[in-house]
Amino acid sequence: MSDINADLHGNAPDKSDVALLLIDVINDLEFPDADRLFRHALPMAHQIVSLRQKAMRAKVPVIYVNDNFGRWRSDFNAQVTHCLQDDVRGKPIAELLRPTEDDYFVLKPKHSGFFSTTLDTLLEYLGTKTVVLAGMATNVCVLFTANDAYMRDFYLIVPADRVASNDEQQNQYALEQMRTILKADVRPPAEHSFQPNPNRKE
Repeated sequence: MSDINADLHGNAPDKSDVALLLIDVINDLEFPDADRLFRHALPMAHQIVSLRQKAMRAKVPVIYVNDNFGRWRSDFNAQVTHCLQDDVRGKPIAELLRPTEDDYFVLKPKHSGFFSTTLDTLLEYLGTKTVVLAGMATNVCVLFTANDAYMRDFYLIVPADRVASNDEQQNQYALEQMRTILKADVRPPAEHSFQPNPNRKE
């Protein structure tokens, strides 16, 4: 019997031990103190480009985990269009990291990508065991998402140069918390590959 869902996802990977989560990278950055975040986020975005390309070559699914900006009727495509076409601070980042038609997306109402979203269901469908987190802000949405991923027994990779915060000291503190408490691998991507946790027991 043929799989009726065989062509459902086009070229998007529909089974993968590893998934790349891009957190809040489609963001207009039009809020108080966003100029401080932008200074760190733009260099981060340039680094994420290579990480995303590496994921695509490895056939690792890319999932945009994005804030709904408090608008329960908002949709991801509308946010992408807004960030690309309007004169907003976050436009250069959106231009670097604009999604493709093969990417997945999840809209979140709060800090964690898992809270009241379909991320759990999507990762279960993909068969994912390892999540690679990149985006902003390290000490808020990345950290909250990492906490919830750890509670669900995912192995965590959070490359230190692929996340950003308003403040470098808070950024480093959040990374250290993820490294020590959540057992996250925070090394740059050049030091590891998109492979499942080698120490994970089935």
